[in-house]
Amino acid sequence: MTFSSDSPMLSTYSLQARLDEITEQTRALVQADRLAIADRWIAELFSTGIEDRALTVDASAPMFALPDATTGRTVRAADLLALGPLVLKFFRGRWDPYDMTELEVWQQAFAEVRSRGALLVAVSPQLPRQNDFTASQHGITFPLLTDKGCELAEQYGIAYALPDDMQQYYRSIMVNVPFMNGDNTWRLPLASTFVIAQNGRVAYSEVHADHRVRPEPHDVLAALDALIAQHS
Repeated sequence: MTFSSDSPMLSTYSLQARLDEITEQTRALVQADRLAIADRWIAELFSTGIEDRALTVDASAPMFALPDATTGRTVRAADLLALGPLVLKFFRGRWDPYDMTELEVWQQAFAEVRSRGALLVAVSPQLPRQNDFTASQHGITFPLLTDKGCELAEQYGIAYALPDDMQQYYRSIMVNVPFMNGDNTWRLPLASTFVIAQNGRVAYSEVHADHRVRPEPHDVLAALDALIAQHS
C-alpha cells in the first residue's frame, strides 16, 4: 500500500498545517516579549547541535522496556520488533498542544501503520497516569510509554534539560513539568520520529529542535513502504 502526497486521504492526516495554526493562534494571544523567550530558547537549542547528535538511518536502535499507561504492562522493543517494523515517536507531554495534535493525527493514521504490518508507540517522560490521561482524553489507542528521566531519549541523542528562564516561562503559563514527570530534572525529548526495522536498525529518523515542526505521516509511511519493499 502506498500513501502519496496526491492521495485524497492526505487531508485526513495532514499535520504541519494544523501545527502552524496553533503557532498563529499563540502569536495572536500571547504577549510578544513572552513569545520571544520561547523563540530564543528554540534557537539556542538548535545551536547546540542536538539535532546532529540524534540517531540517524542505519544506526543500531537502543532497545527498551517501558511501562504502558493503559495496561500497566512492560512493553519491550524486542517483542514489538518480532511482530513487525516499529514507528517510535517521542513527545514532551500532554501539556503541549503540538504534541496532542500530532498524536491525534497519528491516531487517524494508525490503521495505515497497521495495514503495513507495523506497530506504533509514543514515548514521553510523563508519569504513567499522565500518559493514561492523554490516551483517554485524546482517544489514543496505540501504546503510550513512560521514559522516566528521558533515559531512552538520551540513548537516542534527543534529551535536553530546560534552562532556568524556560522553567520560569512554563511556570508562568501554568505548565508544571516536574508534576507531570514526577521529578525535578526538567528533562524533555526533542519531537522525534524513528522507524525501526525488525533487525533493530534505524530506517527513518527525523528530529526537530523546534517543537513546532513535525514530519508528515505520509513521509513516515513512505519510509515504511520502502522498508517493506526491501524485504519483500
